[in-house]
Amino acid sequence: MSRINSLAKHPVNFNKNPSLFPIKKNCLYLANCAIGPMYYPSLKKVQEFLHMQSESGLLVVEHYGEVLSTFREKVATLLETDPKNIAHVSNTATGINMLANGYPFETGDQVLSYVHEFPSNHYPWVLQEKRGVELVLLPDAKTPNEKTYPGPYRWSFKDLEKNTTKKTRIIAISHAQFASGYAADLKKLGDFCKDRDIDLVIDAAQSLGVLPIYPERNGISAITASSWKWLLGSRGSGLFYTNPQLREKLQITSVGDSTMKHRLDYLNHNWDPFTSARKFEYSTLPWEHLISLQKVLEDIFIPHGMEAISEEVFRLQDILIQSIDQTYIHPILFPSANRSGILSLQLDCDPQDVVAQLRDQDIILTSQGGYLRIAPHFYIEDSDMVRAAQAISESVNSFSRKTP
Repeated sequence: MSRINSLAKHPVNFNKNPSLFPIKKNCLYLANCAIGPMYYPSLKKVQEFLHMQSESGLLVVEHYGEVLSTFREKVATLLETDPKNIAHVSNTATGINMLANGYPFETGDQVLSYVHEFPSNHYPWVLQEKRGVELVLLPDAKTPNEKTYPGPYRWSFKDLEKNTTKKTRIIAISHAQFASGYAADLKKLGDFCKDRDIDLVIDAAQSLGVLPIYPERNGISAITASSWKWLLGSRGSGLFYTNPQLREKLQITSVGDSTMKHRLDYLNHNWDPFTSARKFEYSTLPWEHLISLQKVLEDIFIPHGMEAISEEVFRLQDILIQSIDQTYIHPILFPSANRSGILSLQLDCDPQDVVAQLRDQDIILTSQGGYLRIAPHFYIEDSDMVRAAQAISESVNSFSRKTP
């Protein structure tokens, strides 16, 4: 049996009906790490909500009044946690800023992160330098054979241990790195933090919806993520998980009527904030975004389970790896515990040229950190991965032959 044939078996019978993900006809979409196509039944739910609001105004509340509680319940199911630990935020950066600005740092405290983190998980910690907090950045690690890549690669536990001190209060790291696709071993990382009483803060923008992430199993204090990438939701929506121990530490830095337990009693100005994660939902929430995400969670991610979805995405990646011409294309490969939904390829040419050329063929890819990023989701067909591999190979070969 050939390698491709051995990869053809699906671990789960996924519904890959194109009508559920109505990207432009004949378009091969491999850019979920940038923006995921919105799940079509979610779009319909959003349209229904907006239509009702347009027709009935305030009365829409009577029909959708339970959306806040059901939204938290669905997200909590995905993360295997209590709904009280879930809040809605507009994006990843909002959650990180609430954490960074509200954390009870003292002068000399340290935050440990990675030199190539996405800006949303970098700048909020830089701001804390005004409070006397030191931001310590882990360097890029070398490959097992001491090779270095021109672009970002990964951080190492050796450097993590070396740079952790008694002043380290937070380790703020992405579950999956946006450029190379390197995924942290959350169990190992969580155990490391738990043993040292360090709060582990995870940016899950590139993992939630494609990798399992269970905060209580893995000793994670906080998770923040947007929902328009791998979760296939609408733009302007995100998730914010905090455990009770961290919430008790955090000061409120943004406040409004919804912060308080008596939130609808607008003339009551007593200071009585929620102790649950609702304390972070300080003002009016965009119900249409909550409805969008709730629908795809209950239709796709909760019924199938994240383990099955990640296994299918890895299987699709493997088809492409086995099908590309590796003369000029070099996949950045990690151990199974460190794989993510992003497969990055190092090319012997400018990846931006390949992105532009393949877009003319309706194959949508992205480039970051000098790599070509392949980010298929579970709904992609095997034949599409072979098609993508052939198109990428032809494009790279043509550009590489032109390179002096």
